Amino acid sequence: MSGALLVLLGVTLLCGILSGAPVSFVLIGVPTVVAFLGAGLGVFDLGFLAAFPSRAFGILTNDVFLSVPLFVLMGGLLERSSIAKRMMLTAGALFGNREGGMAYAVVIVGALLAASTGVIGATIFMLGMIAMPAMLEAGYSKSLASGVICAAGSLGQIIPPSILLILLTDQISAAYQAGRRSAGEWAVEPVSVGDLFAGAFLPGILLVVLYILYILFTSIRTPANCPPVVTRDAAGNRTRPDLREVTYSLLMPLLLIVIVLGSILGGVATATESAALGAAGALVMTAMNRDGVPLWRMLLLMAVLPAAFALVAVKLSGGAQASPLAGGIGLVALVVMCLGTLSALLQELRRGGMWDAAVDTASMVAMLTLIVLGATMLSLVFRGLHGEQMVESFLHGLPGGELTAVLVVMAIIFVLGFVIEYVEIIFIVVPIAGPPLMAAGVDPVWFAILISMNLQISFLTPPFGYALFYFRRVAPESVKTLDIYKGILPFILLQIVALAIVFLVPDLATWLPDTIYK
Repeated sequence: MSGALLVLLGVTLLCGILSGAPVSFVLIGVPTVVAFLGAGLGVFDLGFLAAFPSRAFGILTNDVFLSVPLFVLMGGLLERSSIAKRMMLTAGALFGNREGGMAYAVVIVGALLAASTGVIGATIFMLGMIAMPAMLEAGYSKSLASGVICAAGSLGQIIPPSILLILLTDQISAAYQAGRRSAGEWAVEPVSVGDLFAGAFLPGILLVVLYILYILFTSIRTPANCPPVVTRDAAGNRTRPDLREVTYSLLMPLLLIVIVLGSILGGVATATESAALGAAGALVMTAMNRDGVPLWRMLLLMAVLPAAFALVAVKLSGGAQASPLAGGIGLVALVVMCLGTLSALLQELRRGGMWDAAVDTASMVAMLTLIVLGATMLSLVFRGLHGEQMVESFLHGLPGGELTAVLVVMAIIFVLGFVIEYVEIIFIVVPIAGPPLMAAGVDPVWFAILISMNLQISFLTPPFGYALFYFRRVAPESVKTLDIYKGILPFILLQIVALAIVFLVPDLATWLPDTIYK
């Protein structure tokens, strides 16, 4: 009877999600109804539901989850500034005068935006509105231009700091600890955000390199599909960005990326502290890009990111106790950071930028919170119906051991990615399939990176790939849906190749975190 109720639970969940009803309500309501039905049939103990309040409170007060609003705010602030536009225009002017140059620029800017904002929709909108017209005017293939923009815009799912990786950290850590405890190992180290950020670093670079190699191959094989794009000023003269423009457009965002990721990977700050640092930096950069900023404020704002970098360097060198000089530098840097951030906050509150970003952040976090609560209820009901034992028996019964089991889970996630959002997949699949795999000895970081790369593919796969919807809204009418589908196909194959490489070479995901933290 428990098996029948589990089938009913799965089918009803899928139908509810596909019906268009709010996913969070489906995740909370369906398991609750099935739980009371099971209790009436005598196969479910309602005592499992008594653990819901404490489990939900524990997840929502987890340090990892607390970093999500700050990273979302960081992306929202940068989205509203003109930083992304400046980056695209500067990179296009630098690389556009060669075959495939604008496509290279799109991939590079997409990677930089992924590492600084992680907001996929905004990235694709920006790339589609700025790069697409220039590429089509120069004679680029519609399918190639569409595919490059969609693929580069979705890099934010694998390149840290990614919201996907942050959400995945909590679920993987819980699954790893539960799995190792069931295997008789009680002293289990949790999986940290730094582990997953470090683990995703090389696979993210691998994906960028594969994209660039494909563009290079295309530019050699069919140069007519990706001709040079020459930028000119109003007088018709060819333009090249000067050093100041390159520094302002590319190096400032790079400095923010180094501060945020460096503070986490270097063990200087927790995920929440690093997210706060990134949000403050994004606020300052947004304020700097406003028109009419007084000179004194501009100088103060420009000093904030170098001050933050100095603080991280002081911490890495042993902290303020290392020497009086280090303590003095740290104190001055802290004062500059506080004054600059306060000045930027007051300016953005007056101009409305901070309020809009805060409202969007609150909406996003509220949605995620409800999904987390729903996933918690689903997990309790699933365990109460003995679903864990059934999954464990199924995975252990597969020929080929844990590698085959991982392949089966990856195939399930790939199929679910066509119809379900990545957040639901994380909170549904990982708690169910994770513990048995962790008990069998699967490396949690490797498994998490495979999941994140697999979920990234879902952003490009029709019919529900979010990257396709975002791009369709900004693509010119001359670009047909078939052009978009033809363009993304090579990049989906490249993502599958990258996933296969990481599956066959686990060191790509595990070497860097092992080197940094062990």
